[in-house]
Amino acid sequence: MEVVSTPATERVEIDLGDRSYPILIGEGLIDDPAPFDAVPRSTDALIVTNTTVGPLYAQRLAATLAQRHARVHTVTLPDGEAFKHWQTLNLIFDALLERGCDRKTVLYALGGGVVGDMTGFAAACYMRGVPFVQVPTTLLAQVDSSVGGKTGINHPAGKNMIGAFYQPRLVACDLSTLATLPPRELSAGLAEIIKYGPIADAAFLEWTEAHVDALRALDRPALAHAVRRSCEIKAEVVGQDERESGLRAILNFGHTFGHAIEAGMGYGEWLHGEAVGCGMVMAAHLSQRLGLVESGFVDRLSRVVERAGLPVRAPRLDATDNAGRYLDLMRVDKKAEAGEIRFVLIDGVGRAVVRPAPDAVVREVIDACSAG
Repeated sequence: MEVVSTPATERVEIDLGDRSYPILIGEGLIDDPAPFDAVPRSTDALIVTNTTVGPLYAQRLAATLAQRHARVHTVTLPDGEAFKHWQTLNLIFDALLERGCDRKTVLYALGGGVVGDMTGFAAACYMRGVPFVQVPTTLLAQVDSSVGGKTGINHPAGKNMIGAFYQPRLVACDLSTLATLPPRELSAGLAEIIKYGPIADAAFLEWTEAHVDALRALDRPALAHAVRRSCEIKAEVVGQDERESGLRAILNFGHTFGHAIEAGMGYGEWLHGEAVGCGMVMAAHLSQRLGLVESGFVDRLSRVVERAGLPVRAPRLDATDNAGRYLDLMRVDKKAEAGEIRFVLIDGVGRAVVRPAPDAVVREVIDACSAG
């Protein structure tokens, strides 16, 4: 992985051989044609966005892309995790087919993680694969979901259970778009920043603890460092394990509990980052009960998650057997093997392991961490 910095734009490379691509981090990228020079020219381009982001940035991006594509189309999806399903995905295919788009058409995902995941999945499927570009406008998408080629949609029984690994040609993280991000969405993105320290970089966790207030205040130098370092860590992991056969699973710290929260409450009740933040606290408690970390780490992680504006108490998903409901949902997880739940746990700050845990211990953690 190579990191190159310039006064205006920073660059992190995802090293995947002939599928390698850059992550560009800077200000005003959506208004500058230069970052898109590496994208193939084509007659048609389709910007996929949503009802929140589209009115803010779609026309500006379209004007920039008009220098690379003869026709720039836009499709606007409903906003929210609740719409990350087949019916919404088909709106992208409808737009491509109605406009006669061919296999050289480039898709541009302009929005957060939901838009990015669905656009990438549509690109992987349309005519068996067309190029796509990630233009993430949320902090969560810039530090996590836009990087690494995971694409997909949700199923009522489980989150992101239908999808494909399909890499973008470019990720363009325009930090200026974060200025329009609601505080709740900003906090949700901080969850994915916080996770990188415990799993891979103890010093970055210390930095995050020291700068969480600056990040919430949209301090640009702090945001630039957080996005860059998060992308560096994810690039290192994805470069070694693109398809999550081993190491890459550590990036799901907090996600096993978090996905259960999202599915159990109904997609969209909690933001993904809120569920992951709470899930990290639960995973830290589980790590402690299994003897991997001390209670001091659990308290430390809980404090920074709470300071980021994220919940640290899990919701109750069932009035009679709350822990049983969590366990049932967590068994519908991509890390589960033969019905055995595998958790990302912290084995000392900066080091993660993936392993099962006894149901009885997991029940204790859920009972201890659940509200009410």
